[in-house]
Amino acid sequence: MGEAHAEIYLLAAGVLLLVSLVVSRLGGRLGIPGLLLFLGVGMLAGTDGLGIQFSDYRFAQVLGTVALCFILFQGGLTTHWGETRPVIRRGLSLATLGVLITAGIMAAFAHYALGWPWLAGWLLGAVVSSTDASAVFSVLKERALGLKGDVAPLLEFESGGNDPMAVFLTVGILELIAHPGMGVLEIVPLFLRQMLIGALAGVLLGRAALWLLNRLQLQFEGLYSVLSLALALTIFSGAAVAGGSGFLAIYIAGVILGNADFIHKRSLLAFHDGLAWLMQVAMFLTLGLLVNPRELLPTAGLALACALVLVFAARPVAVFLSLAASPMPLNQKTMVAWVGLRGAVPIVLATFPLLAGAAQAQTLFNVVFFIVLTSVLLQGTTLTLVARLLGLREALPVPSVNPITYTPTGHSKNAMVEVEVQRGSEADGRRILDLHLPPDALVILVHRGGEFLIPKGATRLEAGDSLQVLAREDELREVRRRLGA
Repeated sequence: MGEAHAEIYLLAAGVLLLVSLVVSRLGGRLGIPGLLLFLGVGMLAGTDGLGIQFSDYRFAQVLGTVALCFILFQGGLTTHWGETRPVIRRGLSLATLGVLITAGIMAAFAHYALGWPWLAGWLLGAVVSSTDASAVFSVLKERALGLKGDVAPLLEFESGGNDPMAVFLTVGILELIAHPGMGVLEIVPLFLRQMLIGALAGVLLGRAALWLLNRLQLQFEGLYSVLSLALALTIFSGAAVAGGSGFLAIYIAGVILGNADFIHKRSLLAFHDGLAWLMQVAMFLTLGLLVNPRELLPTAGLALACALVLVFAARPVAVFLSLAASPMPLNQKTMVAWVGLRGAVPIVLATFPLLAGAAQAQTLFNVVFFIVLTSVLLQGTTLTLVARLLGLREALPVPSVNPITYTPTGHSKNAMVEVEVQRGSEADGRRILDLHLPPDALVILVHRGGEFLIPKGATRLEAGDSLQVLAREDELREVRRRLGA
């Protein structure tokens, strides 16, 4: 590649990113998911549009794998264990049994309705069996959905945890296609090994990463971003090289780090949030470039039928069977069934048969791409409406903006929390010094009526005051009790 060519490629990449962000901003006002627009920009810039020639499926697969690594890591970092713990069993059921049921229903449809061989049908089912973490995380953020109950944490946990199962099914079925004499039960030990090693690696390497972040004294703050990047790649690839699921390992490691204190946590969370968005945009643009709209048209009818079966049959059946033993209300189960968004993961998995030289791999890729477009367009644009019809909408709390921030170092046991003074509580109408807060608890700031007050011992608190309190973690319960929270 010559220097001039490199500049042209960089210019094209920069322009595509800028156009994608501008279009996503405009699309947000119209209720169109940004991921769909990123795909659309890539398609318009491709062979049938502006004429950018791109057909490197291996590069797209590698990019998609790396992108998913950082997307899952960021998803783990923002997972609150307190909210996720109650949905662990249901999430694991959806991430394993739900994926298998979805794949089986799609395989049966492809075999009996479309006349595909069983293994080809199972390959289609495996590729589209998992919900997409990038699609679920980003669409829930875009829509700012305040979902009642355990719906949101369950959806996020499922989307972060079901990719390993889909990857295993896809690779396992390709092995069965390549080796006709191999029995189905022969791949079960491989699945168990991948899950066990992946989970173990995630826990051990996640704890090691936490120790290293808090112990390694780097000269510049910016180097900690590089360190976290290196740790994420090491955890993901290390688990994969050891024979485990790198996707499972990186998500678990992210959860461990996200629920612990470490140095520069606030800035690192912001860094990985931006990196995850960059990965999503780059991945969807690249996947959009791979597809020529003219090639989609011959398979449009077939693909639409598959998409409708997936959305209205396979996903709901998988959800209700997986959650059959759960006391979760019907409207919440229905919402989970509807938020079965497919995104980049199925498209990346659809490159596996292409690179393996499987029969009808190109047709499979085009069908999967059409299914993703239908899923994001149909489900992604109607989440707010469906949530309202099911009575699951609730107002999201407006995040407060405080001029003081506290970054844990990972060594101290202090934490800064925001506590609201409740009407009729012990603190309502009393001076701070009369509350006799724990000796190591310090009221740093009082937010009242849109203004910030610097507190003194004689400051009299009022119901509705929002206080920033710095205290030891073991004293926070007593602080909240005195303030009536």
